[in-house]
Amino acid sequence: MTLNDLRAELLKDMGLDETALDSESLRIPQLHGKYLNFLFDERLLLSKYEGDLARTTRVKWEYYTGKMSDEELQQRGLEPFQLKVLRQDISVYMDSDEDIIKARQRLQYQREKISLLEEVIKELNNRHWKIRNAIEWRKFTSGQ
Repeated sequence: MTLNDLRAELLKDMGLDETALDSESLRIPQLHGKYLNFLFDERLLLSKYEGDLARTTRVKWEYYTGKMSDEELQQRGLEPFQLKVLRQDISVYMDSDEDIIKARQRLQYQREKISLLEEVIKELNNRHWKIRNAIEWRKFTSGQ
């Protein structure tokens, strides 16, 4: 699920029908379960992306340090790295490697989706209070 898909779901689900507060209150557990399932799925995907980044980092470290065998280079479609890089300079090459940058961006994107879902669940946990307050306000304004 993309961030835009998630936002579209939120727009559809998070609206509150003020004329039917009772049914809105009954929808809370359903919505909570829905977004909790989304959160679990996204956390599993985050774990996969963290593993992908770790593997990519190791492969690139082997490549830039010259420790990758010719067979591995051929398997990955890489040419031997011609420069002799000092140990303290490896991070410069690693941090600017396109594959590592893409893996980090994918990881950050996933973390943002998880953060959004966590906030949605917090909001859903407090939704019953908002509904209760709306009912109490109506009672107050009607003189009850």
